[in-house]
Amino acid sequence: MSRDQLLEMTRSLIEHGRANTMELAEAVVSIPASSYTDPDLYELEKEKIFKRLPLMLAPSCELPEPGSYKAMDVAGVPVLLTRQKDGSVAAFLNMCTHRGNPVAQGHGTASRFMCGYHGWTFKSDGSLMGVASPGDFGAIDKAAHCLKRFPSLERAGLIWVTLDLNSRLDIADYLCGYDALLEHFGFKDWYLFDSRQIKGPNWKTAYDGYLDFYHLPVLHAATFGPDFFNRANYFSWGPHQRLGSPSTTAQKTGSDEVVDLASMPEADWPIDALLQGVWTIYPHISIASFYGGGGRGALISQLLPGETVGESVTTQFYVMEFEPTDDAVRQGAREQFDFLKVVVEQEDYTTGKRQHEALQSGMMDSVLFGRNEGGGQVFHQWTRRLVEASDDELLDIFARQSIAEAAE
Repeated sequence: MSRDQLLEMTRSLIEHGRANTMELAEAVVSIPASSYTDPDLYELEKEKIFKRLPLMLAPSCELPEPGSYKAMDVAGVPVLLTRQKDGSVAAFLNMCTHRGNPVAQGHGTASRFMCGYHGWTFKSDGSLMGVASPGDFGAIDKAAHCLKRFPSLERAGLIWVTLDLNSRLDIADYLCGYDALLEHFGFKDWYLFDSRQIKGPNWKTAYDGYLDFYHLPVLHAATFGPDFFNRANYFSWGPHQRLGSPSTTAQKTGSDEVVDLASMPEADWPIDALLQGVWTIYPHISIASFYGGGGRGALISQLLPGETVGESVTTQFYVMEFEPTDDAVRQGAREQFDFLKVVVEQEDYTTGKRQHEALQSGMMDSVLFGRNEGGGQVFHQWTRRLVEASDDELLDIFARQSIAEAAE
């Protein structure tokens, strides 16, 4: 079923490529400029979106084996991800149940975590295994003082976590069937080449760029070139979207060669053609495929809100279909990853910061999203809808989305 959807989208892109057209939204849409600069709205977005909706916190290959762990801060919430003995992933509140001190930092491999304050020790499954000086401390029920566990789900080689310990929102419902399409990347068997963090502007300002091909030949003229395509068709599954360029051609998988899809049988279409473009996972993930270092790669960008309304932090993961086996491949992958840092940090995010500073002047009431910027329109519509939704309404929204997806 999911492959049929990929084929259907590719047929549509080829048809529009032949006709030199693109799908357009119904009208130009105006968004209040204050939606980017209002600090109260920003705090509400952190509570209603980042602390209530499932977030993709790690590619599976970042936790490659039992005992692998990763500690991170997400919108002010300390999180600990661990790969269990049975291969599953668990997500915990990274706070000792004695005084709240984090029990882990950074990433690595461990079978247990000891709090550096008083020495309480926890297993990788979150259970409390040892209280320092128990005779002096006094009797407690260890089973009642395990690390608090967040809802989590691993699908398509990606790990989702909901930062609400009591969330009733089913993560599978939230994905709206989108995970079945992401499975075709095969990320669960890929290799994490490297990762790094980049500071950016307001999270919505930054995310707008991932939903927009319109800017590519202008903002990225020095990197991608002034003749780069600027059109995109948008496909959506609930709030999650894919951007694809209307074209009859695509890159051949595992090669720099460009092939004419219109003259090929569908059975011969390369997987890169079916997955081309940018795949976004609401509210903070962008996935784009690249060929560098002698093989298939993908840049997974994880965008999280910063300390203030004008700040965000993006973790870039460069994942590869195969682990590099020689220096030439590693060097090629390194050059590709470094090139993408220039594009995002020095072009996209530098522009976004200037844009945010200008909007903070308060001299502009609204910004515009054209008919050719449907992805941005949908993103802002969903953001407003989800911020305003109650917890019960949230359940209903995604239960309905899941039913609709199953019916197609």
